[in-house]
Amino acid sequence: MRIAVPNKGRLHDPSMELLERAGLHVENGAARKLYAETVDPDVTVLFVRAADIPGYVRDGAADMGITGLDQARESGHELTDLLDLGFGKCRLVLAAPEDGDIHSVGDIEGKTVATEFPHITRSFFEKRGVDADVVEVTGATELTPHVEMADAIVDITSTGTTLRVNRLAVIEEVLSSSVRLFARPDVADDEKVQQVLTAFESVLAADGKRYLMMNAPKSRLDEVREVIPGMGGPTVMDIAGESDDDATVAVHVVVDEREVFETIGNLREVGASDILVTEIERLVE
Repeated sequence: MRIAVPNKGRLHDPSMELLERAGLHVENGAARKLYAETVDPDVTVLFVRAADIPGYVRDGAADMGITGLDQARESGHELTDLLDLGFGKCRLVLAAPEDGDIHSVGDIEGKTVATEFPHITRSFFEKRGVDADVVEVTGATELTPHVEMADAIVDITSTGTTLRVNRLAVIEEVLSSSVRLFARPDVADDEKVQQVLTAFESVLAADGKRYLMMNAPKSRLDEVREVIPGMGGPTVMDIAGESDDDATVAVHVVVDEREVFETIGNLREVGASDILVTEIERLVE
């Protein structure tokens, strides 16, 4: 099975980190390579431009792909969106000069819009019943309204800073995007695809979680349970050599990272000791 990942840019490093955390270590590094084997002999990684990944998956060169929702939608290919990976978040927006006469989507009627995403843009205006002339450009989209190439633009923004610097105001959001795991529909239910999906889900589930281990008096277990904000009940294990009611037991639990500080204080008040906090690499729910 082949997984296509971005070969460079801001999506490359997070994608590679995700593969590593999921247990799919890329062997012999990835620098300057077009493909690489992983520790799983059945999984190969292909390094491809983010914009080309939907085509690789659709044509069968790859079975799965990691790329932005914006790239997948722009390609127009029918892909199965398996999982939002939670990084590479951005918005595709309609914007126009701050001092112009375009203040709503309806004001675009009969005007020209420049964009690097013509497919998404045309679909957006068609759904809104607006007739606009969509012109594809390959860079410096923000410049086009100022040199009279277009009346407005549809472009990617993360913080809006570039738009403000170029005196452009957001009229409306066209698409909210993030990086996703995609698969070809005919292989989406295959066992190996589902294994990769489960591995990625376990990494995401572990984000922001911590594993707490402690000793606590068996007689105060009810109090310990009350102050633990964990995922379900804690795991309680007897400690070898202790069996009476006053014995100490080992308690393990998963909690949100933001609750660790307060939880430790509460646990100590109810008699817990030897509290150990560790990070979680993967959590299969």
